[in-house]
Amino acid sequence: MSEMANTDPEGIDGVRMTWNNWPRTKVEASKCVIPLAASISPIRPHPDIPSLPYAPLRCKTCSAALNAFARVDFTAKIWICPFCFQRNHFPPHYAAISETNLPCELYPQYTTVQYALPSSIHNPNPNPNFPAASDPQLSPVFVFVLDTCMIEEELGYVKSALKQAIGLLPDNAMVGFVSFGTQAHVHELGFSDMSKVYVFRGNKEISKEQVLEQLGLGSSARRAAGGYQKAGVAPNAFPNTGVTRFLLPASECEYTLNSLLDELQSDQWPVAPRNRSSRCTGVALSVATSLLGACLPGTGARIIALVGGPCTEGPGTIVSKDLSDPVRSHKDLDKDAAPYFKKAVKFYETLAKQLVGQGHVLDLFASALDQVGVAEMKVIVEKSGGLVVLAESFGHSVFKDSFKRVFEEGEQSLGLCFKLISRTQKKKPETYLINCLKMTHSGTSYCTEMENVANKGPNVADTVVGEGNTTAWKLCGLDKSTCLTVFFDLSSSERSNAPGTNNPQLYLQFLTSYQNPEGKLMLRVTTVSRQWVDSTVSSEELVQGFDQETAAVVMARLTSLKMEMEEGFDATRWLDRSLIRLCTKFGDYRKDDPSSFTLNPSFSLFPQFMFNLRRSQFVQVFNNSPDETASFRMLLNRENITNAAVMIQPSLISYSFNTLPQPALLDVASIAADRILLLDSYFSVVIFHGMTIAQWRNMGYQNQPEHQLTARKGRRRDAIDTSVEREAAAVVDGDEGVDGEEGVDGEEGAFAQLLQAPHDDAQLIIRDRFPVPRLVVCDQHGSQARFLLAKLNPSATYNNTNEIAAGSDVIFTDDVSLQVFIEHLQRLAVQS
Repeated sequence: MSEMANTDPEGIDGVRMTWNNWPRTKVEASKCVIPLAASISPIRPHPDIPSLPYAPLRCKTCSAALNAFARVDFTAKIWICPFCFQRNHFPPHYAAISETNLPCELYPQYTTVQYALPSSIHNPNPNPNFPAASDPQLSPVFVFVLDTCMIEEELGYVKSALKQAIGLLPDNAMVGFVSFGTQAHVHELGFSDMSKVYVFRGNKEISKEQVLEQLGLGSSARRAAGGYQKAGVAPNAFPNTGVTRFLLPASECEYTLNSLLDELQSDQWPVAPRNRSSRCTGVALSVATSLLGACLPGTGARIIALVGGPCTEGPGTIVSKDLSDPVRSHKDLDKDAAPYFKKAVKFYETLAKQLVGQGHVLDLFASALDQVGVAEMKVIVEKSGGLVVLAESFGHSVFKDSFKRVFEEGEQSLGLCFKLISRTQKKKPETYLINCLKMTHSGTSYCTEMENVANKGPNVADTVVGEGNTTAWKLCGLDKSTCLTVFFDLSSSERSNAPGTNNPQLYLQFLTSYQNPEGKLMLRVTTVSRQWVDSTVSSEELVQGFDQETAAVVMARLTSLKMEMEEGFDATRWLDRSLIRLCTKFGDYRKDDPSSFTLNPSFSLFPQFMFNLRRSQFVQVFNNSPDETASFRMLLNRENITNAAVMIQPSLISYSFNTLPQPALLDVASIAADRILLLDSYFSVVIFHGMTIAQWRNMGYQNQPEHQLTARKGRRRDAIDTSVEREAAAVVDGDEGVDGEEGVDGEEGAFAQLLQAPHDDAQLIIRDRFPVPRLVVCDQHGSQARFLLAKLNPSATYNNTNEIAAGSDVIFTDDVSLQVFIEHLQRLAVQS
């Protein structure tokens, strides 16, 4: 195994669980407070995962794939399924199997393997009109949907980004283009000699059949077998020859598209004074969805929508055209005072069903100072497994760099894949029941239950969490950071795992079939084993298997789901009560004696996670718009555990003279005048300069030769006027600093290096992040310092200014500090 597996908490399998040891009974599981759940990254890359050029062996009873936990009788050529104990014969091509000649999937270190599939296995319901891809690859498909209701400057930014994206696409990628403003325009790319556009009214809902008839793709057009065939495209390559009119390989249409973008202007429809532009976002997305459904049903494809403002025309409208009417707020939604909201959500739910049925994805790139309707479109992005990026401008690095990441190759590539179908197998019937927390773009809010596939069986839990009633889920798009959460509910009728039985192990198997970025059809099989423990005798084994980070992320996802689904849900109170119950169950204390309370190291960080979750943007919606809240929650649901934990509890690094960069407490006490802080809260990266550092920088010390290159000793102190300059010279020259610490002795460019180090580290963070976070560079007491102060523990407030250290800062808030929070937790946990 590589070193990566030793340092990576997700290991080769990409699976992390809230509890790595499971209680045996439903009653004991309920006492654990934190639900039994697993977070799995279905296609996470790992150098040790083997790829096998054949289909897996499947158990004839439960359909589980052959895995490293199967028992093998090498003499009789039989393997015993660890899930249902069925005896299965090896086929003839396994005749050479022996203890010294094992197939790859039986090696104990290969608990995750990948298989290359023929399309007939990958697609259980293949489209008879579509070629059964014995051909090894399928072309990726992208339809760009561009909002033209923007000022020229914004439209210029987005057209530039589109041209760059088209240049980055592989030559065989199929590309289509739709623009919209007051009306929706479908651009025909198959005839480059003359620009041809199909126009749809933006003020009325259009059915799929109407779209196809107007585009000449309806049943009557197919019967007529008219039209022409683009040279170089096989006549049997697609079920409908009309595809070559609207979707062309990037290599053939790049010039046409670039010319089209050069000529494209802002929407010319007149806008009355004090009115918003007429923008028919809903109609444009509906037309693009129907176009893909007619041309490429059942093939992996993405609609990439670039939206610059709110929908004000036709289905999906979120606000009236009158500028005096504000876009809905959280308060409006709570009071049911948003007249357009429910109707828009219902429209997008219907569109989501159509998109998911076709196997296609919607990616949303929204850039505007006001809201654009992300909250309403959340359902279609989540159900299809799409990306979401919310920025202030199409010229901002958050949009430009994120958009580029979708199409570029190499280490920074997102590894976009299509048509995920994920199934679970489990140890023994009714050992536990399965739910999937509503999965989005990569995870827990972006999935849909599979119809007629393993649903409504004995392994399905009665209580639905997110997408339930099945053990198989469908996701039309995913990437290498996709992380899904599956909840398990122990069955009260199961006896095989009861105390006293000789059954110490439980097994889980996740099967994920998908189309990879190269167009190949793949099946990844991950099989993991965990242990049953009898928590009624001793809870020590149970405690040792608790994963604090995973538990915090699962609780955050569950809280977000409850806030959206349960009316009047008090998230803060629910989190507090859950934490108190957990501490009462697993804490060590004397009753009614808070000072005696101690928590096992396996739980020591969890209260701090819950403290930060209570204050996070996932729970506290004040000062955030519904669009921002929807975007935050979608990203929480799609990212892996490590990234999601950073969203809940940001990381803080301190930079100062004489010491290497080191982690700092997420506390206002970490602020010092001679220190630089780097905060990573996932959505933003903040470089914060202490007051003294900022003054030195403003005086240009980093640009002076003696400070930039080689520090000089023995400088004349009488030539330095201000106290700040004296302090700077003392530190840079290697003398004793103002706080009695020894300065940097003769190091090259000490101050310049100190200023540059956090910027270099920030770029490393930004490089591997999607969406690209906002970079904020600020100074102590500056206006943008709020980006840091809002995330810090308010241990120093205006109520206790006498306790503040010199050079530190104060947070003006009435929120309790972590210390007060822990004191109250201890007092409530030990109550009789």
